[in-house]
Amino acid sequence: MFETVHPLLAEHADLEQQMQDPALHADAAKARSVGRRYAELGMVVNAYRTWKSACDDREAAAELADEDESFAAEVESLDVKIVEYQVVLEELLAPRDPDDARDALLEVKAGEGGAESALFAGDLLRMYLRYAERKGWTTQIVNSTESDLGGIKEATVAIKAKGNPTPAEGVWAQMKFEGGVHRVQRVPATESQGRIHTSAAGVLIAPEADDASDDELLAEMLTPNSLRIDVYRSSGPGGQSVNTTDSAVRITHLPSGVVVSCQNEKSQLQNKESAMRILKARLLQMVREEQDAAANETRRSQVRTMDRSERIRTYNFPENRISDHRTGYKAYNLDAVLDGELGPIIESCIVADKAARLAAPTD
Repeated sequence: MFETVHPLLAEHADLEQQMQDPALHADAAKARSVGRRYAELGMVVNAYRTWKSACDDREAAAELADEDESFAAEVESLDVKIVEYQVVLEELLAPRDPDDARDALLEVKAGEGGAESALFAGDLLRMYLRYAERKGWTTQIVNSTESDLGGIKEATVAIKAKGNPTPAEGVWAQMKFEGGVHRVQRVPATESQGRIHTSAAGVLIAPEADDASDDELLAEMLTPNSLRIDVYRSSGPGGQSVNTTDSAVRITHLPSGVVVSCQNEKSQLQNKESAMRILKARLLQMVREEQDAAANETRRSQVRTMDRSERIRTYNFPENRISDHRTGYKAYNLDAVLDGELGPIIESCIVADKAARLAAPTD
């Protein structure tokens, strides 16, 4: 049983040797990739050793029970534990998203609903920033464009975990289910008749490109002839460089048609670096989807339009209700959710995803 574990044990031992080599840490991206994989395999190794130890103890207790009946109870107790450990190990060995331990770039965009949609997009951004704070993650606003009434037209935030998290605790593992259209039902501040309006904002999320294999893949896609880079004057409130210098950057990846714009930084170089960071994450995600579309049903549900009919979640303010339409989750604590208490909603998505992975054919 669990023959598939043995290659993983060997890989774990090899990674342990690599991590002891000072040369590895000269390459930050590679060291992070190795550390992430080591943490992932560490959970499998520990679970296997626990299960194997219980099996060995059970075998020894059974032999002693033949001579002394008092050991029979210990055999029964170990039988129960072995089943428990086996379930844990089977779950760890089940196919999972290889990007789960990665950090992520999250984009929030206003959609239908005009000014109200922009205000709601701002609410979503604050919700994610507060959730990240609760998780102990770090965040960086890579790019944002504000609306006239204080909301946002669009914003991109980089979310990073500290250290080398296990796959289950990675940013992508927790946040990948947020991609899609989020619908809001509430009375807008500009509504004089007190009527409830419906609008929508879109969320896009991608795992961040950060290791050697990503660099090799992206090098083939990001050739000089594949990019068109335009510069223009920033727009929006505040900042000495706004509307005075051509610091904003727009990068178009010609083969795919992906367009990324950044204007938050004061220098053109900084905005170009930020735009390339977002572009790499988007392209990497596109490749992942093409390579294994069937296994990435969750990612493919991240719609690229802001059509209200393609929604994953509804935020109903009059009833203080939050509803996730994929898992059937419903609660009446919308105010707390918008303050960053996203855990139960995300957990409902993780549970549904785990059930689908365990039910999926292994061949």
